[in-house]
Amino acid sequence: MNGGWYWQALSVATALACGLLIGIERGFKLRREPDGARVAGVRTFTLIGLTAGLAGLIGASGQLLAAGGIVCGAAAVLAIGYAHRPDIAKRPEATTPVAALTTLGLGFVAGAGNPALAIAGATVVTLLLALRTEAHHLIERLDEDDVKALARYAVIAGAILPFLPSGHYGPLGAWNPQRLWLVVVLVTGFSFLGYVANRIFGERHGTIATALIGGAYSSTAVTQSLAQRLGSQREGGAENAGIALATAVMYLRLLLLIGILSTRVLLPFALIVLPALMVAWSAGFWLYRKAPSVDAPAPPGNPIALLPAFGFVIFVAFAAVAAKWAAGRFGEQGIALLLLIVGSTDVDTAIITLGGLPPVAISPLLAAIAIGGTVIVNMAVKIGITLAYAGRKGVPAVAAMATSVMVLGATLAIAWTRL
Repeated sequence: MNGGWYWQALSVATALACGLLIGIERGFKLRREPDGARVAGVRTFTLIGLTAGLAGLIGASGQLLAAGGIVCGAAAVLAIGYAHRPDIAKRPEATTPVAALTTLGLGFVAGAGNPALAIAGATVVTLLLALRTEAHHLIERLDEDDVKALARYAVIAGAILPFLPSGHYGPLGAWNPQRLWLVVVLVTGFSFLGYVANRIFGERHGTIATALIGGAYSSTAVTQSLAQRLGSQREGGAENAGIALATAVMYLRLLLLIGILSTRVLLPFALIVLPALMVAWSAGFWLYRKAPSVDAPAPPGNPIALLPAFGFVIFVAFAAVAAKWAAGRFGEQGIALLLLIVGSTDVDTAIITLGGLPPVAISPLLAAIAIGGTVIVNMAVKIGITLAYAGRKGVPAVAAMATSVMVLGATLAIAWTRL
């Protein structure tokens, strides 16, 4: 093991700390158990961590047989102790023995020379154990559709991405399979998190929560849902504020996507879009202050579906080829026009296409202007949806969005003069 006695002492001390941390949570949880019913408390968990740390230290020095014997002996003692609990027949409980075995593993990892990984794992384990009630409440709030959404996203993120190759394939070498699917994971990840949060919090906190959470994955879907509800009611509630705030959340989402996928464009795009973002938030907050509190509508559908995900990646793949072709034939002006055309149907697609281009293909400022133009087109679509479904009742939301669009148009015009 590298680092000498100091590193060895730190590794074993970290193993002890892992046991102490988990032991405090388990000891607090089982504090009302009668004497003799608890097999492991704070002291025992701390000793488990220390024992495992020493075993890891011995194993790292080459004495693997001795280290394995210590770990197996500790696991056997735990198994015997829990097998002979006096109340085991009445109240079988697996969490604490599993936590003890996990502590044993984390302590061994720390002693073997990975204290940072071990303490990080111990904190996560402690958090999971401490949030037992909240986790149960979360499960109770979910339904069959939510579990199916989780399964679909697990397939998208965990069963496909790790097995895709990374390299330049296809026409003009424009396709990197792993990167193409990674953007699907990111975009559907926004959808999944927004959908679950909406299911958990939306009905409790009302229309505004629905707009804020739903806007993180589809401000257009939220706009349609709220506008339709507004048009079907005699008296409007907070729907106008919700539509305006969903637009404000969209601006933040685009900034985050660009920051992840095309960092070099983040600064010029932020300078262009921040005035419009401030106007959108101000207008949404003003409408919220005027609106009554009402129940939330149902979330706008389960967004995690495999067929749309495959369709999305196919569309992005063709856009990547078109961008490569435009770069070779027309230069950065052709790429800017292509981004504007692609983004007229989905702003995320334009951002993803931009992220797949080499830095020399288009200047950051021109790319930011093109993405800003796609936002204006998308806002025009949402204004049309609001007027079509809500009519005059949606005028406040339309005014808020139109003001934001005008400010964005002004900043785009200023940015164009800088080219």
